[in-house]
Amino acid sequence: MENRDLVDSFSEFKDEKDIERVTLMAILEDVFRNALKKRFGNDDNFDIIVNPDKGDCQIFRNRVVVDDGEVENENYEISLSQARKIEPDFEVGEEVSEEVKLEELGRRAILALRQNLNSKVTEHDNTTLYKQFKDIIGEVYSAEVHHIRPKVVILMDEEGNEIVLPKDKQIPSDFFRKGDTVKGIIEAVELKGAKPQIIMSRTSQKFLERLFEQEIPEIADGHITIKKVVRIPGEKAKVAVDTFDDRIDPVGACVGMKGSRIHGIVRELGNENIDVINFTNNTELFIKRALAPANVNKVVINEEAKKANVYLALEEVSRAIGRGGQNIKLAGMLTGYDIDVMRELNPEDDDVELKEFKDEIDEWVIEEFARIGLDTAKSVLSLSVDELMKRTDLEEETIENVLRILKEEFED
Repeated sequence: MENRDLVDSFSEFKDEKDIERVTLMAILEDVFRNALKKRFGNDDNFDIIVNPDKGDCQIFRNRVVVDDGEVENENYEISLSQARKIEPDFEVGEEVSEEVKLEELGRRAILALRQNLNSKVTEHDNTTLYKQFKDIIGEVYSAEVHHIRPKVVILMDEEGNEIVLPKDKQIPSDFFRKGDTVKGIIEAVELKGAKPQIIMSRTSQKFLERLFEQEIPEIADGHITIKKVVRIPGEKAKVAVDTFDDRIDPVGACVGMKGSRIHGIVRELGNENIDVINFTNNTELFIKRALAPANVNKVVINEEAKKANVYLALEEVSRAIGRGGQNIKLAGMLTGYDIDVMRELNPEDDDVELKEFKDEIDEWVIEEFARIGLDTAKSVLSLSVDELMKRTDLEEETIENVLRILKEEFED
């Protein structure tokens, strides 16, 4: 293989990988210098001229002319008689520059050159790929399904880069076929040996946030800010948004007319139910908003324990909790508080029969109230202690204890 042959073989890599000219020359020179070090022990007296555009490469060894018989290091010195075979007018002390042909390095060295060249190009390619995707971690990316395995989907982008979408990074309802275009975020770039592994995610909260940025112009231009995103992938999500512009309704802008703006996001996420909420620094109000669609009557906060008791009408409890507890779980994640739902009975609510309290009130006491026609909690609470003492044979302490129990039921 001649010098030019090696450059030609390198050009194949250049065309395929689109390596810059400067990088190409640096890699080629490095390959040659490694070979020269192995053959001659050092390369600091060699000049390497690479012109990859023309497919040309030349190597010159520079040595000082010394008298015959006084050569101590053949790599740095050349005898006068040998120098005059190159040019007859050389004198002692002058420098001789002599071209080195690849065949002088030996067959094994030439094969090693080729292997080293392959290795350097692959190393460069992997380094470039690693840096390229490291810079876009957290950004939305699209690629085509190339191969489907039980625990992972292998994607391929337009440049032929392999991207991995693990099963646990897929939305539960995701179903892919070969050739489908898949969108997600680049979540991580990991080195598996020398080759980087690019990992995509569709379950990340960041993916939902990026979709909002793409679909909602007011978020993209900074007029609306996403304060926090929480989600149960494929099921339900809550997004808290805020704005510094009083003229903008952040929730309305995100949802759009009849849900026109958010519909595309919902469809991309496998019909994930998305609640968009107005952010506020008022913790009590934020918790109330986070529990939507439930209407909360009262919130009692324990700031030290990061807990909140929320009081709701009976018919609102199931809305606050949500299917499988999803709504209250996401509300807790969004606000940062451990939320407990407490049933609150209003005067307009249905009454409670006294027999429902048999675990707390003795049965004979319940029968005494029933004797005078008081068989519900509200009917007892409607009368004063004095009135109840006149109409029953119960003592004041017993009546007060009963009233306390009944009042707690209506408060809690």
